[in-house]
Amino acid sequence: MKMKHWIRFFSAVLGLGVLSLAAHALEVTDERGVTVSLPQPPQRIVTLLPSLTEGVCALGACSRLVGVDNYSNSPSAVRALPQLGGGLDPNVEAIVALRPDAVLLAKSSRVTQRLEALGLKVVVLEPKSHADVQRVLGKLDQVLGTREAPNVWRVIDASVSAAAQSLPDRAKGLRVYFEVNSAPFAAGESSFIGETLTRLGAKNIVPASLGPFPKLNPEYVVRANPDLIMVSVRSAQGLEQRPGWGGIRAVREGRICRFSADESDVLVRPGPRMDEAARLMARCLTEKSG
Repeated sequence: MKMKHWIRFFSAVLGLGVLSLAAHALEVTDERGVTVSLPQPPQRIVTLLPSLTEGVCALGACSRLVGVDNYSNSPSAVRALPQLGGGLDPNVEAIVALRPDAVLLAKSSRVTQRLEALGLKVVVLEPKSHADVQRVLGKLDQVLGTREAPNVWRVIDASVSAAAQSLPDRAKGLRVYFEVNSAPFAAGESSFIGETLTRLGAKNIVPASLGPFPKLNPEYVVRANPDLIMVSVRSAQGLEQRPGWGGIRAVREGRICRFSADESDVLVRPGPRMDEAARLMARCLTEKSG
């Protein structure tokens, strides 16, 4: 081959390489409105929010995780990964030592700017509603270079609908108090938990006007007199002995669902296990409406 043909050949190969790199480069706009540029889908990922950890795994990229926050415990494979502290204020040095291609964290985290100042790529994503879960799965799809989000969301949404359809008529319209912790903080109508309860045909005693997770005066629950209480075993101890609570219909008739610690993790995370959460709530509604 003559020299000029070799030059053309290598120029063409080089051009194809540049096009290939350009094809793999990606940009994603996160919760801050910041556009994060990544040269290619990250292969070493740190997640600092359980719902994001679960989202990455649901999209088939669990093997790319190199570190997680202290509360990420599902799927079971992530329990063997380095734990980097709480999501709000994790161990920055430990994160940097893992040399991640991308760090995924919540808007409420306090380390975003520090991580960026150290040269790390940071993507801020924080689902708070059903619509947010669908949107965040789509953003994770972009970051990971996967194409699984539409199918994953379709399954979640269909499963929540199936859980609603499985309920007997007697379970519909029950007035429910969902306690997130014993402060007491409640899951209001506008929270993702409240959205699931609404889809299941339940009535939330905490209206949207009080916000997604309001701290209540315990007297509020006594006055509201719910038919059913959903609570974690973590905060259920002594519930019947709270002042005035013995007169609440749910307490008087034993209509209290005490969820295990593992079940509570499923219920309070707005992520790909929302369908499992719907099944847990549906089972509670069915069992306690008899």
